[in-house]
Amino acid sequence: MKAKRHGSAHIARALHEMARLTLLARETPFRARAYARGASVVERLDDAALATLVAEGRLTELRGVGPGLAAIITELHATGASRALNALRERLPAGAGELSRVSALGLAKIAALSRALGVTTVAELRAACEAGRVRAVKGMGEKTERRLLEQIRALDEPRRVRVLLPDALGVAEPFVAHCRAIPGVRHADYAGDLRRAAETVESLVVVLGASRPAAALERALASPLIAAVGAREADGARATLSTGMGLELRVVPPARYAAALLDATGSPAHVEHLSRLARARGVSLDEGELAGEAEIYRRLGLAYVPPELREDAGEIEAAADGSLPRDLVREEDVQGFVHCHTVYSDGRHSVAQMARAAEARGLRYLTITDHSPTASYAGGLSVDRLHAQWEEIARVQEEVSVRLLRGTESDILADGSLDYPDAVLERLDIVIASVHARHRMGAAEMTRRITRAMAHPCFKVWGHALGRLVLSRPPIDCRVEEILDVIAASRAAVEINGDPNRLDLPPRWIRAARERGIPFVISTDAHAIDELDNLRYGVAMARRGWVRRGEVLNTRGPEAFARAVSPAARR
Repeated sequence: MKAKRHGSAHIARALHEMARLTLLARETPFRARAYARGASVVERLDDAALATLVAEGRLTELRGVGPGLAAIITELHATGASRALNALRERLPAGAGELSRVSALGLAKIAALSRALGVTTVAELRAACEAGRVRAVKGMGEKTERRLLEQIRALDEPRRVRVLLPDALGVAEPFVAHCRAIPGVRHADYAGDLRRAAETVESLVVVLGASRPAAALERALASPLIAAVGAREADGARATLSTGMGLELRVVPPARYAAALLDATGSPAHVEHLSRLARARGVSLDEGELAGEAEIYRRLGLAYVPPELREDAGEIEAAADGSLPRDLVREEDVQGFVHCHTVYSDGRHSVAQMARAAEARGLRYLTITDHSPTASYAGGLSVDRLHAQWEEIARVQEEVSVRLLRGTESDILADGSLDYPDAVLERLDIVIASVHARHRMGAAEMTRRITRAMAHPCFKVWGHALGRLVLSRPPIDCRVEEILDVIAASRAAVEINGDPNRLDLPPRWIRAARERGIPFVISTDAHAIDELDNLRYGVAMARRGWVRRGEVLNTRGPEAFARAVSPAARR
């Protein structure tokens, strides 16, 4: 009898549980992130594609799947179980895997509920909340009970698949390429949240300008990337992609393409604001063929608003009064890769491999910023290992033209101190200071912790500032404006982290930092060669925050950048 093979849905559920349990067990968040990424990748595969990749040993070709994760997926595919998952379950209270779906429950509360009420499932927890029994458990109370019940009810609500930027681009770009190859299609592009570079995307919106719209629509819907076609109209259709994402396809004559693309790109509030302006000024946007979106803004008396800014967050007023930045940072403006890890801590490639990859991509410098000692879960470097790394950096520097800068991603400890002596910090070229543990501090305590670190006399970069993991972990609780005020008065900069799982700071706080004159560093947070390409997403976030070229330190050349970020109090 042929052995049963377990499908992508089963494996994705197991990997999601491993991610939740790893965070609950307070193991390395990077491992939890790897499991969550693996789940996201697997759930977008159909069972046949997954089986082929497993049989041919090609799972590591998938973005974010390394050898260890590939072995777990292979085991789950063959047996339906995972020894690593079972080990996690055994270490934690009964039901922790399921109960961790309720975001308000940490390990201590799960254990308390298990001991006091014997609760091990979400259904049992719901019944206990509805009966008013949870509020009697020590450390809970009526407010906690009410919040738990709200979150449990939210789990029942149907949700569409939301994916990270790279995953959305991974399906958008080939679909748009398919559309551009259709005879009669003069224009095609993605729009919506993806074109505005939102952190997550629920549905892909694609606009076509075609001389024969009906024929173009038929050919577009024939793409193998489409799993099912839903509602259809004369000028478009809705469909479901093979990844589970929704697709909204709009097809218009070429003369209407610019207006349709603008309408499909901006947030509803931005588009409505433009419509009000057009009505107030008696301007028609449907007369004649428009040269492009810029002509629409020009007709309204506005400067061109880049797609990333179209949120109705003051950009239309700024486009009217001339204060909208004309020199938003671009990817080609960035001269150096910042915040890169190697095998010395939790990276997958050596100093030499990372240096050659940076060189091949044409950038001029690379910062090696592995973890500090307290981050033992990520292979944090002792002072002796740090010195050994310096020696290796010096050897590799003789073999490559890209400038190598030696640095650290120093943990901000619970009391706000940095995780190396000052004498070590001052010998580095760059210090990125980040919170990696105790994310659940109260706002006052967390604010004191970070402001003390930011006031440290060495120059430092506030790394992935709010500690969020998009789609899986909320930001830390702190008084951001108070921290930014301290940074503005200190020797510090703010990182715009390009890791698609982080994308931290969010745009609203980037703008608040800009208002205070704080400089930025756009980073990759690369733990492998291919993650150097995270620069694309960091730049997108910077543009959403209205960041100009001159406000980004790593748009400078190697010497100027090194001077700007030197940790030494005086140099």
